[in-house]
Amino acid sequence: MSSVVKSGALVSLQELQPSSPFFKQGASLRVTGKLQEYSVETAIAIVIDGSANLKINTEHLRDLTFRAGSIYQFIGELLIQPDNEAILQARVGRNVDGIDLNLYHQSLQLVRQFQADHINDQAA
Repeated sequence: MSSVVKSGALVSLQELQPSSPFFKQGASLRVTGKLQEYSVETAIAIVIDGSANLKINTEHLRDLTFRAGSIYQFIGELLIQPDNEAILQARVGRNVDGIDLNLYHQSLQLVRQFQADHINDQAA
């Protein structure tokens, strides 16, 4: 196994569908969402963004307090269960209360557009 830690690709929860190119076993991702619920017993958090949700395994995180309704950002690896349910194995987590999620989504789209244009320019 490689000891290189991959950066987390920025994705919205809506993009994490089985048909998405980001929906891959072991994909390193960065997700942001509002904490819907958290179980101390299982260390599983469920974050939501609009109608999309994602389970986050937080067992490796320390010094992070979870409050339902707060907004969190996690970086980790995607684990896809046999039933196609995805769980993010978080290695980093932080509270990002105060973030404007609409503006965040707009900036994510602009970054993708810039990256696509940059790749096209290099190919030309």
